[in-house]
Amino acid sequence: MANIIGVTLSERAVAGLVVDNKLASTLHCFPEDGEEDGALIEMPTDGLVKMLCEQIICAAKSSKDIAAVGVALPGVIRSGVVEDSPNLPQLKGARIADLLSAKLVEHGLNTTVNVINDADGMASGLAATQGKLDRLIRVWTLGIGIGYGRYPFIDGVWEGGHGIVSLDDKERFCGCGGRGHMEGIMGHRAMRLRFLDMEPEEVFEAAKTGDKRCLDFKRLWHKALAAATATEIHQEGSGKFFLTGFNVRFVDLPMLRDYLQQMVKMSPLQSYSVEIVADDAETRVIGSAVAAEQAAARH
Repeated sequence: MANIIGVTLSERAVAGLVVDNKLASTLHCFPEDGEEDGALIEMPTDGLVKMLCEQIICAAKSSKDIAAVGVALPGVIRSGVVEDSPNLPQLKGARIADLLSAKLVEHGLNTTVNVINDADGMASGLAATQGKLDRLIRVWTLGIGIGYGRYPFIDGVWEGGHGIVSLDDKERFCGCGGRGHMEGIMGHRAMRLRFLDMEPEEVFEAAKTGDKRCLDFKRLWHKALAAATATEIHQEGSGKFFLTGFNVRFVDLPMLRDYLQQMVKMSPLQSYSVEIVADDAETRVIGSAVAAEQAAARH
């Protein structure tokens, strides 16, 4: 059983030791105070790399033999390079795997570093914790933006949150600037821009009372999620879809399933299912470690 360090990076950096697809240590977090918003986005790239290495070294103290390090972070990640990361813009272009490897060697830890998208980390974590490592798992993460994760990992961009779900010229709320994107409808930031006089929580509460503007948006929100999910079903087939992130609280599963039923009509594609799961750091840490172990085995 290999000892792997898993790390997830979003609003906070969280690291832990993973053995046999299970957490084998306490989680190490930065910042320790979860209410300290904006701490990571204000860090320069070298500061982030240094901080990540410190968390990895802390998590590795309980084991002398670390086979690999897995890191999951937001953005387009390919071959250890952050090609783009709207949530952590200072990392754009960073050869993050190489930077982390070099810094870890300075701390006496010489091991491989595997970097993946954080939504893929969540998908891997769910596959591991639910005993589904032999199946296709897909995850929508509903938060500030919209993440799309897939297990097993295959090469590609997989920025599913930027899939086109509307041809309306007015749909320009996506953080990347693109028109008609799923994230431009469903992302928390996009909802706040659309309803400058209401918070997203207030919009969905008002929809329950029959407010027409808010009810129309609730329907649009669910149609966007259904359209993106139906597109993935038509491209890769049916299977399990998980919904996670702090905005799953807005999901009306009967409404979503009704729209999906209207969009997926081919009988071989109708054996899909949708399930809401809690978004927790432990699952993401395990997922990044599982991905790193599998990447090391391939090489």
